[in-house]
Amino acid sequence: MSVVISLFVSYFVAMTVIPLFCARYLRRPPSESDRERDAGGAGRGWGDRFHNGFNRGFTRLLDHYEWSVRRAVRRPVLTVVLLLGLFLASLALYPFLGIAFFPRTDAGQFSINLKAPTGTRIEVTEQYVARIEDLIRKTIRPADYHMTVSTVGLDPGFASLYTTNAGEYTATIQTALQPSHSVSSFEYMDRIRQRIATEYPGLRTFFTSGSMVDAVLNMGAPAPIDIQVSSPDLNSAYQLARDMAEKIRGFAGVSEAYIPQDMDYPAVRLDVDRVHTAELGLAPEDVVRNVITALNSDLMIAPNYWLDRKTGNDYFLTVQYYEHGHPAIHDFVDLRNIPLRGPNNPQATTLDTVAHLTRLVTPTEVDHYQIQRIIDIYVSPAGEDLGGVTSQIQQLIARTKLPEGVRIDLRGMAQSMVESFKSFAMGLSLAMVLLYLILVAQFSSFIDPFLIMLAIPMGFIGVMITLPLTHTTLNVMSLMGALMLAGIAASNSILIVEFAHRLQNQGSRVEDAVIVACRVRLRPILMTSLATIIGMVPMALKLGTGSEQYAPLARTIIGGLIASVLLTVYIVPAGYLAVYRRSR
Repeated sequence: MSVVISLFVSYFVAMTVIPLFCARYLRRPPSESDRERDAGGAGRGWGDRFHNGFNRGFTRLLDHYEWSVRRAVRRPVLTVVLLLGLFLASLALYPFLGIAFFPRTDAGQFSINLKAPTGTRIEVTEQYVARIEDLIRKTIRPADYHMTVSTVGLDPGFASLYTTNAGEYTATIQTALQPSHSVSSFEYMDRIRQRIATEYPGLRTFFTSGSMVDAVLNMGAPAPIDIQVSSPDLNSAYQLARDMAEKIRGFAGVSEAYIPQDMDYPAVRLDVDRVHTAELGLAPEDVVRNVITALNSDLMIAPNYWLDRKTGNDYFLTVQYYEHGHPAIHDFVDLRNIPLRGPNNPQATTLDTVAHLTRLVTPTEVDHYQIQRIIDIYVSPAGEDLGGVTSQIQQLIARTKLPEGVRIDLRGMAQSMVESFKSFAMGLSLAMVLLYLILVAQFSSFIDPFLIMLAIPMGFIGVMITLPLTHTTLNVMSLMGALMLAGIAASNSILIVEFAHRLQNQGSRVEDAVIVACRVRLRPILMTSLATIIGMVPMALKLGTGSEQYAPLARTIIGGLIASVLLTVYIVPAGYLAVYRRSR
Protein backbone atom coordinates (compact mmCIF):
# COMPACT_ATOMS: atom_id res chain seq x y z
CA MET A 1 0.00 0.00 0.00
CA SER A 2 2.81 2.41 0.82
CA VAL A 3 4.48 1.70 -2.54
CA VAL A 4 1.23 2.25 -4.44
CA ILE A 5 0.50 5.55 -2.68
CA SER A 6 4.09 6.72 -3.16
CA LEU A 7 3.92 6.02 -6.89
CA PHE A 8 0.65 7.95 -7.22
CA VAL A 9 2.14 10.95 -5.39
CA SER A 10 5.30 10.71 -7.50
CA TYR A 11 3.23 10.69 -10.70
CA PHE A 12 1.27 13.74 -9.53
CA VAL A 13 4.46 15.67 -8.71
CA ALA A 14 6.10 14.66 -12.00
CA MET A 15 3.12 15.94 -14.03
CA THR A 16 2.57 19.19 -12.13
CA VAL A 17 5.47 20.47 -10.03
CA ILE A 18 8.42 19.26 -12.11
CA PRO A 19 7.34 21.04 -15.35
CA LEU A 20 7.06 24.33 -13.42
CA PHE A 21 10.54 23.91 -11.98
CA CYS A 22 11.93 23.03 -15.42
CA ALA A 23 10.43 26.17 -16.95
CA ARG A 24 11.85 28.28 -14.13
CA TYR A 25 15.33 26.85 -13.60
CA LEU A 26 16.53 25.02 -16.74
CA ARG A 27 19.03 27.07 -18.74
CA ARG A 28 19.25 27.37 -22.50
CA PRO A 29 21.28 24.70 -24.34
CA PRO A 30 24.97 25.66 -24.67
CA SER A 31 26.01 27.26 -27.93
CA GLU A 32 28.84 26.06 -30.16
CA SER A 33 31.23 28.61 -28.69
CA ASP A 34 30.33 27.50 -25.17
CA ARG A 35 31.09 23.91 -26.05
CA GLU A 36 34.43 24.87 -27.61
CA ARG A 37 35.35 26.90 -24.53
CA ASP A 38 34.30 24.02 -22.22
CA ALA A 39 36.29 21.56 -24.31
CA GLY A 40 39.35 23.69 -23.71
CA GLY A 41 38.90 23.33 -19.96
CA ALA A 42 38.11 27.01 -19.36
CA GLY A 43 35.07 26.33 -17.19
CA ARG A 44 33.77 29.05 -14.93
CA GLY A 45 34.10 27.04 -11.69
CA TRP A 46 34.80 23.67 -10.12
CA GLY A 47 31.16 22.69 -10.57
CA ASP A 48 31.26 23.38 -14.28
CA ARG A 49 34.59 21.61 -14.65
CA PHE A 50 33.25 18.57 -12.85
CA HIS A 51 30.10 18.67 -14.95
CA ASN A 52 32.02 18.96 -18.20
CA GLY A 53 34.47 16.23 -17.23
CA PHE A 54 31.65 13.92 -16.26
CA ASN A 55 29.86 14.55 -19.55
CA ARG A 56 33.00 13.79 -21.53
CA GLY A 57 33.47 10.52 -19.65
CA PHE A 58 29.82 9.61 -20.04
CA THR A 59 29.98 10.39 -23.76
CA ARG A 60 32.85 7.92 -24.12
CA LEU A 61 30.73 5.37 -22.22
CA LEU A 62 27.87 6.00 -24.65
CA ASP A 63 30.21 5.49 -27.61
CA HIS A 64 31.34 2.11 -26.27
CA TYR A 65 27.76 1.15 -25.49
CA GLU A 66 26.57 2.12 -28.97
CA TRP A 67 29.36 0.03 -30.50
CA SER A 68 28.37 -3.01 -28.43
CA VAL A 69 24.67 -2.57 -29.21
CA ARG A 70 25.39 -2.44 -32.94
CA ARG A 71 27.21 -5.75 -32.64
CA ALA A 72 24.36 -7.25 -30.60
CA VAL A 73 21.67 -6.28 -33.11
CA ARG A 74 23.53 -7.65 -36.11
CA ARG A 75 21.98 -11.00 -35.22
CA PRO A 76 19.06 -9.97 -33.04
CA VAL A 77 17.44 -13.38 -32.85
CA LEU A 78 20.67 -15.01 -31.69
CA THR A 79 21.14 -12.29 -29.02
CA VAL A 80 17.62 -12.83 -27.66
CA VAL A 81 18.05 -16.61 -27.64
CA LEU A 82 21.41 -16.42 -25.86
CA LEU A 83 20.15 -14.06 -23.14
CA LEU A 84 17.00 -16.12 -22.57
CA GLY A 85 19.22 -19.21 -22.43
CA LEU A 86 21.27 -17.43 -19.76
CA PHE A 87 18.05 -16.95 -17.79
CA LEU A 88 17.21 -20.65 -18.08
CA ALA A 89 20.74 -21.55 -17.01
CA SER A 90 20.42 -19.32 -13.92
CA LEU A 91 17.43 -21.41 -12.80
CA ALA A 92 19.94 -24.22 -12.17
CA LEU A 93 21.02 -22.20 -9.09
CA TYR A 94 17.62 -22.73 -7.46
CA PRO A 95 18.67 -25.88 -5.55
CA PHE A 96 21.44 -23.82 -3.92
CA LEU A 97 18.94 -21.31 -2.55
CA GLY A 98 17.85 -21.59 1.05
CA ILE A 99 14.08 -21.34 1.48
CA ALA A 100 12.48 -19.76 4.51
CA PHE A 101 9.17 -18.18 5.46
CA PHE A 102 10.52 -14.97 7.00
CA PRO A 103 14.10 -13.85 7.67
CA ARG A 104 15.43 -14.88 11.05
CA THR A 105 15.68 -11.95 13.47
CA ASP A 106 17.89 -11.60 16.52
CA ALA A 107 15.60 -11.00 19.51
CA GLY A 108 18.51 -10.49 21.88
CA GLN A 109 17.37 -13.32 24.13
CA PHE A 110 16.88 -17.07 24.18
CA SER A 111 15.20 -19.76 26.28
CA ILE A 112 16.31 -23.26 27.22
CA ASN A 113 13.81 -25.99 27.98
CA LEU A 114 15.80 -28.26 30.27
CA LYS A 115 15.03 -31.84 31.26
CA ALA A 116 16.94 -33.84 33.82
CA PRO A 117 16.50 -37.64 33.87
CA THR A 118 12.81 -38.42 34.28
CA GLY A 119 11.79 -38.56 37.93
CA THR A 120 14.62 -36.40 39.25
CA ARG A 121 13.73 -34.64 42.49
CA ILE A 122 13.21 -30.91 42.29
CA GLU A 123 16.18 -30.05 44.52
CA VAL A 124 18.48 -32.02 42.19
CA THR A 125 16.96 -30.28 39.18
CA GLU A 126 17.66 -26.96 40.87
CA GLN A 127 21.32 -27.91 41.22
CA TYR A 128 21.49 -28.72 37.50
CA VAL A 129 19.90 -25.35 36.69
CA ALA A 130 22.46 -23.52 38.84
CA ARG A 131 25.28 -25.19 36.92
CA ILE A 132 23.72 -24.31 33.55
CA GLU A 133 23.26 -20.70 34.66
CA ASP A 134 26.94 -20.56 35.60
CA LEU A 135 27.84 -22.08 32.22
CA ILE A 136 25.75 -19.41 30.46
CA ARG A 137 27.48 -16.58 32.34
CA LYS A 138 30.91 -17.99 31.45
CA THR A 139 30.01 -18.45 27.76
CA ILE A 140 28.47 -15.03 27.11
CA ARG A 141 30.77 -12.04 27.07
CA PRO A 142 30.26 -9.83 30.17
CA ALA A 143 29.57 -6.82 27.96
CA ASP A 144 26.76 -8.74 26.19
CA TYR A 145 25.19 -10.42 29.22
CA HIS A 146 22.15 -8.86 30.92
CA MET A 147 20.26 -11.35 33.09
CA THR A 148 18.98 -14.93 33.46
CA VAL A 149 15.67 -16.01 34.99
CA SER A 150 14.91 -19.68 35.66
CA THR A 151 11.72 -21.50 36.62
CA VAL A 152 12.26 -24.95 38.13
CA GLY A 153 9.50 -27.54 38.35
CA LEU A 154 5.77 -26.93 38.27
CA ASP A 155 4.42 -23.49 39.10
CA PRO A 156 0.69 -23.26 39.80
CA GLY A 157 0.77 -19.47 39.55
CA PHE A 158 0.83 -16.90 36.78
CA ALA A 159 4.43 -17.73 35.85
CA SER A 160 3.27 -21.03 34.38
CA LEU A 161 2.18 -19.11 31.28
CA TYR A 162 5.85 -18.55 30.40
CA THR A 163 7.15 -22.07 30.93
CA THR A 164 6.61 -25.50 29.42
CA ASN A 165 7.57 -27.31 32.62
CA ALA A 166 5.69 -30.57 33.10
CA GLY A 167 7.32 -32.00 36.23
CA GLU A 168 9.90 -31.55 38.94
CA TYR A 169 12.63 -32.72 36.58
CA THR A 170 11.97 -29.90 34.07
CA ALA A 171 13.05 -26.27 34.05
CA THR A 172 12.92 -23.20 31.82
CA ILE A 173 15.97 -20.92 31.66
CA GLN A 174 15.50 -17.52 30.00
CA THR A 175 18.53 -15.36 29.21
CA ALA A 176 18.48 -11.76 27.99
CA LEU A 177 21.38 -10.01 26.28
CA GLN A 178 22.26 -6.35 26.33
CA PRO A 179 20.62 -4.32 23.51
CA SER A 180 24.10 -3.49 22.20
CA HIS A 181 25.37 -7.10 22.17
CA SER A 182 28.08 -7.67 19.60
CA VAL A 183 27.56 -11.42 19.15
CA SER A 184 24.31 -12.80 17.79
CA SER A 185 22.02 -14.63 20.20
CA PHE A 186 21.97 -17.54 17.72
CA GLU A 187 25.75 -17.80 18.00
CA TYR A 188 25.51 -17.92 21.78
CA MET A 189 22.79 -20.57 21.53
CA ASP A 190 25.06 -22.79 19.43
CA ARG A 191 27.98 -22.37 21.84
CA ILE A 192 25.91 -23.12 24.94
CA ARG A 193 24.21 -26.07 23.25
CA GLN A 194 27.56 -27.64 22.42
CA ARG A 195 28.94 -27.10 25.94
CA ILE A 196 25.87 -28.62 27.61
CA ALA A 197 26.03 -31.66 25.31
CA THR A 198 29.71 -32.11 26.18
CA GLU A 199 29.68 -31.39 29.92
CA TYR A 200 26.18 -32.66 30.85
CA PRO A 201 25.27 -35.46 28.42
CA GLY A 202 22.47 -36.68 30.70
CA LEU A 203 20.48 -33.46 30.30
CA ARG A 204 18.04 -32.90 27.46
CA THR A 205 17.69 -29.37 26.14
CA PHE A 206 15.74 -27.50 23.53
CA PHE A 207 16.62 -23.91 22.59
CA THR A 208 14.16 -21.28 21.36
CA SER A 209 14.84 -17.69 20.33
CA GLY A 210 12.21 -16.20 22.61
CA SER A 211 11.14 -13.87 19.80
CA MET A 212 7.51 -12.79 19.65
CA VAL A 213 7.77 -12.74 15.84
CA ASP A 214 8.88 -16.38 15.80
CA ALA A 215 6.10 -17.33 18.21
CA VAL A 216 3.49 -15.80 15.90
CA LEU A 217 4.98 -17.34 12.74
CA ASN A 218 5.26 -20.74 14.45
CA MET A 219 1.54 -20.67 15.27
CA GLY A 220 2.38 -20.76 18.97
CA ALA A 221 4.74 -23.73 18.71
CA PRO A 222 8.27 -23.35 20.12
CA ALA A 223 9.84 -24.51 16.83
CA PRO A 224 9.17 -23.69 13.17
CA ILE A 225 8.44 -27.36 12.36
CA ASP A 226 5.93 -29.29 14.47
CA ILE A 227 5.42 -32.94 13.50
CA GLN A 228 2.28 -34.28 15.19
CA VAL A 229 1.85 -38.03 15.57
CA SER A 230 -1.73 -38.81 16.58
CA SER A 231 -3.07 -42.17 17.68
CA PRO A 232 -5.54 -43.55 20.25
CA ASP A 233 -2.59 -45.50 21.67
CA LEU A 234 -0.13 -42.97 23.07
CA ASN A 235 2.59 -45.58 23.60
CA SER A 236 2.68 -46.58 19.93
CA ALA A 237 2.56 -42.94 18.85
CA TYR A 238 5.44 -42.11 21.21
CA GLN A 239 7.58 -44.98 19.93
CA LEU A 240 6.99 -43.92 16.33
CA ALA A 241 7.84 -40.30 17.25
CA ARG A 242 11.10 -41.40 18.91
CA ASP A 243 12.13 -43.38 15.83
CA MET A 244 11.37 -40.43 13.55
CA ALA A 245 13.19 -37.95 15.82
CA GLU A 246 16.29 -40.16 15.77
CA LYS A 247 16.28 -40.16 11.95
CA ILE A 248 15.58 -36.42 11.72
CA ARG A 249 18.59 -35.60 13.92
CA GLY A 250 20.78 -37.09 11.18
CA PHE A 251 19.36 -34.85 8.44
CA ALA A 252 21.50 -32.09 6.98
CA GLY A 253 20.59 -28.66 8.30
CA VAL A 254 18.81 -29.90 11.45
CA SER A 255 19.87 -28.40 14.76
CA GLU A 256 17.49 -30.12 17.19
CA ALA A 257 14.64 -32.64 17.19
CA TYR A 258 12.84 -32.58 20.53
CA ILE A 259 9.87 -34.48 21.96
CA PRO A 260 8.34 -32.50 24.84
CA GLN A 261 6.26 -35.40 26.19
CA ASP A 262 7.70 -38.22 28.29
CA MET A 263 5.95 -41.53 28.89
CA ASP A 264 8.02 -42.84 31.85
CA TYR A 265 7.24 -40.38 34.62
CA PRO A 266 7.02 -42.23 38.00
CA ALA A 267 3.57 -41.88 39.50
CA VAL A 268 1.20 -43.39 42.08
CA ARG A 269 -2.24 -44.65 41.16
CA LEU A 270 -4.90 -44.12 43.84
CA ASP A 271 -7.94 -46.43 43.65
CA VAL A 272 -10.48 -45.29 46.27
CA ASP A 273 -12.71 -47.93 47.89
CA ARG A 274 -16.08 -46.19 47.75
CA VAL A 275 -17.74 -48.56 50.23
CA HIS A 276 -15.20 -48.04 53.03
CA THR A 277 -15.06 -44.34 52.28
CA ALA A 278 -18.83 -44.04 52.61
CA GLU A 279 -18.72 -45.86 55.97
CA LEU A 280 -16.51 -43.03 57.26
CA GLY A 281 -18.94 -40.46 55.93
CA LEU A 282 -16.47 -39.27 53.29
CA ALA A 283 -16.68 -38.92 49.54
CA PRO A 284 -13.85 -39.94 47.16
CA GLU A 285 -13.22 -36.23 46.53
CA ASP A 286 -12.50 -35.76 50.24
CA VAL A 287 -9.84 -38.46 50.13
CA VAL A 288 -8.20 -36.83 47.12
CA ARG A 289 -8.26 -33.42 48.80
CA ASN A 290 -6.47 -34.84 51.82
CA VAL A 291 -3.75 -36.31 49.60
CA ILE A 292 -3.30 -33.03 47.71
CA THR A 293 -3.03 -31.08 50.96
CA ALA A 294 -0.46 -33.54 52.32
CA LEU A 295 1.76 -33.44 49.21
CA ASN A 296 1.37 -29.76 48.33
CA SER A 297 -1.17 -27.54 50.09
CA ASP A 298 -4.84 -26.70 49.96
CA LEU A 299 -4.21 -23.57 47.85
CA MET A 300 -5.59 -25.09 44.64
CA ILE A 301 -8.54 -26.97 46.19
CA ALA A 302 -9.65 -24.56 48.93
CA PRO A 303 -8.15 -21.11 48.34
CA ASN A 304 -8.55 -18.69 51.22
CA TYR A 305 -7.40 -15.12 51.65
CA TRP A 306 -6.44 -12.77 54.43
CA LEU A 307 -6.49 -9.02 53.87
CA ASP A 308 -4.01 -6.85 55.71
CA ARG A 309 -6.06 -3.72 56.29
CA LYS A 310 -3.01 -1.64 57.16
CA THR A 311 -1.22 -2.19 53.85
CA GLY A 312 -4.10 -3.30 51.64
CA ASN A 313 -2.18 -6.43 50.60
CA ASP A 314 -4.01 -9.74 50.40
CA TYR A 315 -2.33 -13.05 51.17
CA PHE A 316 -3.15 -16.69 50.55
CA LEU A 317 -3.86 -18.74 53.68
CA THR A 318 -2.91 -22.36 53.10
CA VAL A 319 -2.63 -25.56 55.09
CA GLN A 320 0.20 -27.95 54.33
CA TYR A 321 2.27 -30.72 55.89
CA TYR A 322 5.80 -30.23 57.11
CA GLU A 323 8.34 -30.12 54.30
CA HIS A 324 11.19 -31.35 56.50
CA GLY A 325 11.64 -33.17 59.77
CA HIS A 326 9.93 -36.17 61.34
CA PRO A 327 6.28 -35.18 60.53
CA ALA A 328 7.05 -34.78 56.81
CA ILE A 329 6.26 -37.41 54.16
CA HIS A 330 9.53 -39.11 53.24
CA ASP A 331 8.61 -42.32 51.44
CA PHE A 332 5.81 -44.53 50.20
CA VAL A 333 5.09 -45.81 53.72
CA ASP A 334 4.45 -42.28 54.98
CA LEU A 335 2.10 -41.72 52.06
CA ARG A 336 0.06 -44.80 52.95
CA ASN A 337 -0.24 -43.58 56.56
CA ILE A 338 -1.79 -40.19 55.78
CA PRO A 339 -4.53 -39.84 58.44
CA LEU A 340 -8.16 -39.49 57.44
CA ARG A 341 -10.98 -38.55 59.79
CA GLY A 342 -14.65 -38.78 58.93
CA PRO A 343 -17.72 -37.37 60.66
CA ASN A 344 -19.02 -40.89 61.44
CA ASN A 345 -15.75 -42.10 62.98
CA PRO A 346 -14.07 -40.19 65.84
CA GLN A 347 -10.91 -42.27 65.41
CA ALA A 348 -8.57 -41.37 62.56
CA THR A 349 -7.81 -44.00 59.94
CA THR A 350 -5.04 -44.18 57.35
CA LEU A 351 -5.16 -43.76 53.62
CA ASP A 352 -4.34 -47.40 52.81
CA THR A 353 -7.52 -48.59 54.57
CA VAL A 354 -9.79 -46.81 52.10
CA ALA A 355 -7.58 -46.74 48.99
CA HIS A 356 -5.23 -49.02 47.11
CA LEU A 357 -1.93 -47.39 46.04
CA THR A 358 0.21 -48.81 43.26
CA ARG A 359 3.34 -47.53 41.52
CA LEU A 360 3.33 -47.01 37.73
CA VAL A 361 4.79 -44.85 34.98
CA THR A 362 2.63 -42.31 33.20
CA PRO A 363 2.88 -39.52 30.61
CA THR A 364 4.08 -36.19 31.96
CA GLU A 365 1.54 -34.43 29.79
CA VAL A 366 -1.10 -35.41 27.26
CA ASP A 367 -1.38 -32.86 24.45
CA HIS A 368 -4.34 -32.57 22.10
CA TYR A 369 -4.93 -31.04 18.70
CA GLN A 370 -8.58 -30.76 17.69
CA ILE A 371 -9.54 -33.21 20.46
CA GLN A 372 -7.15 -35.93 19.25
CA ARG A 373 -4.20 -36.98 21.41
CA ILE A 374 -0.86 -36.20 19.82
CA ILE A 375 2.87 -36.61 20.37
CA ASP A 376 4.90 -33.62 19.10
CA ILE A 377 8.32 -33.57 17.46
CA TYR A 378 9.72 -30.05 17.46
CA VAL A 379 12.41 -29.57 14.79
CA SER A 380 14.68 -26.51 14.60
CA PRO A 381 16.83 -25.90 11.51
CA ALA A 382 20.50 -25.11 12.05
CA GLY A 383 20.19 -21.91 10.02
CA GLU A 384 17.53 -20.00 8.16
CA ASP A 385 16.93 -22.64 5.48
CA LEU A 386 13.56 -24.07 6.42
CA GLY A 387 12.61 -25.44 3.00
CA GLY A 388 15.42 -27.99 2.78
CA VAL A 389 14.66 -29.45 6.20
CA THR A 390 10.92 -29.50 5.47
CA SER A 391 11.51 -31.33 2.20
CA GLN A 392 13.56 -34.04 3.93
CA ILE A 393 10.90 -34.47 6.62
CA GLN A 394 8.14 -34.74 4.02
CA GLN A 395 10.09 -37.48 2.26
CA LEU A 396 10.56 -39.29 5.59
CA ILE A 397 6.83 -39.10 6.32
CA ALA A 398 6.02 -40.37 2.82
CA ARG A 399 8.15 -43.51 3.18
CA THR A 400 7.15 -44.26 6.80
CA LYS A 401 4.75 -47.17 7.14
CA LEU A 402 2.10 -46.12 9.61
CA PRO A 403 0.26 -48.59 11.84
CA GLU A 404 -3.50 -48.63 11.68
CA GLY A 405 -5.07 -45.60 13.34
CA VAL A 406 -1.84 -43.55 13.34
CA ARG A 407 -1.57 -40.28 11.44
CA ILE A 408 1.30 -37.81 10.95
CA ASP A 409 0.70 -34.10 10.26
CA LEU A 410 3.20 -31.33 9.59
CA ARG A 411 2.32 -28.01 11.25
CA GLY A 412 3.93 -24.79 12.38
CA MET A 413 5.80 -22.27 10.25
CA ALA A 414 6.54 -24.92 7.61
CA GLN A 415 2.83 -25.32 6.90
CA SER A 416 2.33 -21.55 6.69
CA MET A 417 5.34 -21.23 4.38
CA VAL A 418 3.99 -23.73 1.86
CA GLU A 419 0.56 -22.08 1.82
CA SER A 420 2.01 -18.56 1.52
CA PHE A 421 4.32 -19.51 -1.35
CA LYS A 422 1.39 -20.99 -3.26
CA SER A 423 -0.68 -17.84 -2.82
CA PHE A 424 2.32 -15.67 -3.73
CA ALA A 425 2.83 -17.63 -6.96
CA MET A 426 -0.77 -16.91 -7.88
CA GLY A 427 -0.31 -13.24 -7.01
CA LEU A 428 2.86 -12.95 -9.08
CA SER A 429 1.18 -14.60 -12.06
CA LEU A 430 -1.78 -12.23 -11.75
CA ALA A 431 0.59 -9.25 -11.53
CA MET A 432 2.32 -10.29 -14.77
CA VAL A 433 -1.03 -10.64 -16.54
CA LEU A 434 -2.21 -7.23 -15.32
CA LEU A 435 1.09 -5.63 -16.32
CA TYR A 436 0.78 -7.09 -19.81
CA LEU A 437 -2.82 -5.87 -20.19
CA ILE A 438 -1.91 -2.34 -19.06
CA LEU A 439 0.97 -2.23 -21.54
CA VAL A 440 -1.32 -3.47 -24.32
CA ALA A 441 -3.69 -0.60 -23.60
CA GLN A 442 -0.86 1.95 -23.48
CA PHE A 443 0.96 0.86 -26.65
CA SER A 444 -2.08 -0.34 -28.64
CA SER A 445 -0.06 -3.43 -29.49
CA PHE A 446 0.12 -7.05 -28.40
CA ILE A 447 3.82 -7.35 -29.38
CA ASP A 448 5.40 -4.37 -27.62
CA PRO A 449 4.40 -5.59 -24.12
CA PHE A 450 6.29 -8.84 -24.81
CA LEU A 451 9.38 -6.83 -25.82
CA ILE A 452 9.10 -4.73 -22.66
CA MET A 453 8.63 -7.74 -20.39
CA LEU A 454 11.84 -9.33 -21.72
CA ALA A 455 13.54 -7.23 -19.04
CA ILE A 456 11.86 -9.18 -16.22
CA PRO A 457 13.67 -12.53 -16.72
CA MET A 458 16.91 -10.55 -17.08
CA GLY A 459 16.34 -9.17 -13.60
CA PHE A 460 15.62 -12.62 -12.22
CA ILE A 461 19.10 -13.69 -13.38
CA GLY A 462 20.55 -11.22 -10.90
CA VAL A 463 18.23 -12.48 -8.17
CA MET A 464 19.31 -16.09 -8.66
CA ILE A 465 22.97 -15.06 -8.44
CA THR A 466 22.72 -12.51 -5.61
CA LEU A 467 20.80 -14.59 -3.06
CA PRO A 468 23.33 -17.47 -2.84
CA LEU A 469 26.30 -15.07 -2.89
CA THR A 470 24.94 -13.05 0.05
CA HIS A 471 23.72 -16.17 1.92
CA THR A 472 20.15 -14.87 1.74
CA THR A 473 17.19 -17.22 1.69
CA LEU A 474 14.26 -17.11 -0.66
CA ASN A 475 11.51 -15.90 1.66
CA VAL A 476 8.44 -13.68 1.68
CA MET A 477 10.54 -10.50 1.79
CA SER A 478 12.79 -11.51 -1.10
CA LEU A 479 9.72 -12.53 -3.10
CA MET A 480 8.25 -9.08 -2.46
CA GLY A 481 11.52 -7.65 -3.77
CA ALA A 482 11.17 -9.78 -6.91
CA LEU A 483 7.64 -8.46 -7.42
CA MET A 484 8.83 -4.85 -7.10
CA LEU A 485 11.76 -5.63 -9.39
CA ALA A 486 9.40 -6.70 -12.15
CA GLY A 487 7.83 -3.23 -12.25
CA ILE A 488 11.16 -1.39 -12.12
CA ALA A 489 12.73 -3.52 -14.85
CA ALA A 490 9.72 -3.09 -17.10
CA SER A 491 9.86 0.71 -16.71
CA ASN A 492 13.45 0.73 -18.02
CA SER A 493 12.58 -1.17 -21.18
CA ILE A 494 9.54 1.05 -21.73
CA LEU A 495 11.90 4.00 -22.23
CA ILE A 496 13.68 2.24 -25.09
CA VAL A 497 10.61 0.87 -26.88
CA GLU A 498 8.60 4.08 -26.62
CA PHE A 499 11.44 6.30 -27.91
CA ALA A 500 12.28 3.90 -30.75
CA HIS A 501 8.67 4.06 -31.95
CA ARG A 502 8.79 7.85 -31.80
CA LEU A 503 11.93 7.95 -33.96
CA GLN A 504 10.37 5.51 -36.42
CA ASN A 505 7.33 7.71 -36.76
CA GLN A 506 9.65 10.62 -37.55
CA GLY A 507 11.10 8.66 -40.51
CA SER A 508 14.17 6.90 -39.08
CA ARG A 509 15.10 3.40 -40.14
CA VAL A 510 14.32 0.68 -37.61
CA GLU A 511 17.96 -0.10 -36.83
CA ASP A 512 18.91 3.57 -36.48
CA ALA A 513 15.81 4.25 -34.36
CA VAL A 514 16.50 1.50 -31.85
CA ILE A 515 20.22 2.33 -31.55
CA VAL A 516 19.57 6.04 -31.02
CA ALA A 517 16.85 5.18 -28.51
CA CYS A 518 19.32 3.03 -26.56
CA ARG A 519 21.94 5.76 -26.59
CA VAL A 520 19.58 8.55 -25.56
CA ARG A 521 17.67 6.55 -22.93
CA LEU A 522 20.71 5.01 -21.24
CA ARG A 523 21.19 8.07 -19.03
CA PRO A 524 17.67 8.06 -17.48
CA ILE A 525 17.83 4.26 -17.12
CA LEU A 526 21.11 4.53 -15.20
CA MET A 527 19.88 7.48 -13.14
CA THR A 528 16.69 5.81 -11.91
CA SER A 529 18.38 2.45 -11.37
CA LEU A 530 21.34 3.89 -9.47
CA ALA A 531 19.01 5.97 -7.31
CA THR A 532 17.11 2.82 -6.34
CA ILE A 533 20.28 0.78 -5.77
CA ILE A 534 21.97 3.44 -3.62
CA GLY A 535 18.81 3.92 -1.58
CA MET A 536 18.64 0.18 -0.89
CA VAL A 537 22.28 -0.22 0.20
CA PRO A 538 21.79 0.68 3.92
CA MET A 539 18.89 -1.76 4.13
CA ALA A 540 20.89 -4.50 2.41
CA LEU A 541 23.76 -4.03 4.89
CA LYS A 542 21.39 -4.65 7.86
CA LEU A 543 22.02 -1.23 9.38
CA GLY A 544 19.57 -0.54 12.20
CA THR A 545 17.31 -2.44 14.56
CA GLY A 546 15.09 -5.02 12.89
CA SER A 547 16.88 -4.61 9.56
CA GLU A 548 17.23 -8.41 9.23
CA GLN A 549 13.59 -8.49 8.14
CA TYR A 550 14.11 -6.17 5.16
CA ALA A 551 17.63 -7.03 4.02
CA PRO A 552 16.43 -9.83 1.66
CA LEU A 553 14.08 -7.39 -0.07
CA ALA A 554 16.86 -4.86 -0.63
CA ARG A 555 19.39 -7.47 -1.79
CA THR A 556 16.88 -8.92 -4.24
CA ILE A 557 16.17 -5.51 -5.77
CA ILE A 558 19.86 -4.52 -5.93
CA GLY A 559 21.05 -7.76 -7.54
CA GLY A 560 18.10 -8.01 -9.89
CA LEU A 561 18.29 -4.38 -10.93
CA ILE A 562 22.01 -4.54 -11.70
CA ALA A 563 21.52 -7.59 -13.93
CA SER A 564 18.42 -6.06 -15.49
CA VAL A 565 20.22 -2.83 -16.43
CA LEU A 566 23.21 -4.67 -17.88
CA LEU A 567 21.15 -7.10 -19.94
CA THR A 568 17.93 -5.22 -20.72
CA VAL A 569 19.81 -2.62 -22.78
CA TYR A 570 20.81 -5.45 -25.13
CA ILE A 571 17.89 -7.88 -25.20
CA VAL A 572 15.19 -5.22 -25.70
CA PRO A 573 16.79 -3.56 -28.76
CA ALA A 574 17.61 -6.99 -30.20
CA GLY A 575 14.03 -8.15 -29.70
CA TYR A 576 12.68 -4.89 -31.12
CA LEU A 577 14.81 -5.20 -34.23
CA ALA A 578 13.91 -8.88 -34.67
CA VAL A 579 10.21 -7.99 -34.70
CA TYR A 580 10.19 -4.68 -36.60
CA ARG A 581 13.17 -4.91 -38.97
CA ARG A 582 10.88 -5.55 -41.98
CA SER A 583 8.53 -2.67 -41.14
CA ARG A 584 8.68 0.66 -42.99
